[in-house]
Amino acid sequence: MPARFRNGLARYFTPEQLAALSSAKIGIAGAGGLGSNAAMLLARSGIENFIIVDHDHVEPSNLNRQHYWPDHLGLPKVEALAAQLLALNDQIRIEKLQQQLEPDSMAAIAGKANIWVEALDAPETKKMFVESALLAGAKVAAASGLAGFGGPPMRKRRSDNLIIVGDYVTSIEMAPPLAPRVTQAAALLADSVLEFILGPAPR
Repeated sequence: MPARFRNGLARYFTPEQLAALSSAKIGIAGAGGLGSNAAMLLARSGIENFIIVDHDHVEPSNLNRQHYWPDHLGLPKVEALAAQLLALNDQIRIEKLQQQLEPDSMAAIAGKANIWVEALDAPETKKMFVESALLAGAKVAAASGLAGFGGPPMRKRRSDNLIIVGDYVTSIEMAPPLAPRVTQAAALLADSVLEFILGPAPR
C-alpha cells in the first residue's frame, strides 16, 4: 500500500490484520450497485487483491446507485471500477473479466478467489454462482432483498461459508433499486467479507 494509505489504516488494524486483508483475494461477481460499492468499501478497508467479473457497460440509469460518475458512461464496468480502486490505492491488484457468467465457465471462475461478493441480478444466475463458489471452497457473501426505500430492516444470516444480507423480501421487481438501500446492502456485504477474514468482532 502507499505509505499514506497504510499509515492511515494502521490506526485501526494490527499489522497481522493488515497482512490478512492485503493477502486475501476477493471476487466481485457483478460490478453494479452492490458490487461496485462493496468493492470500494473493501478497498478502503485494506483489501488489495480483486477479481472483478461483469459483462456490462456504464449507462445513465446506473448513476443513481452505482459507484460511477458521468465521465464513466460507455466504459466497461470492470474498467471503470478498476480505475477508481487504483486511484484510491495504486498497489491494488485487479484481474478484470469482462464477460457474462455462464454455466460452463462458473466453476473455473469461482475457483479464482478465496471470498466472493455475489452481486448478480438474475435469481437463477445468483443461485448457480453461489453454489459454484461454495463447491470451489470459497466463502460467499450474497444479497437478497434491497429495493425501494423504507421497508424491512436489513440483516445478516450466516451458515458456515455463506452470509446472506438484505431484508430477504423486497426485490427489484417490486420496487426500484435506489441508492440508500442498495448502498446499505453493499456495506453489509463488505462487512461480511471482513468478518470472513478477521473473524467476528470482539464483544
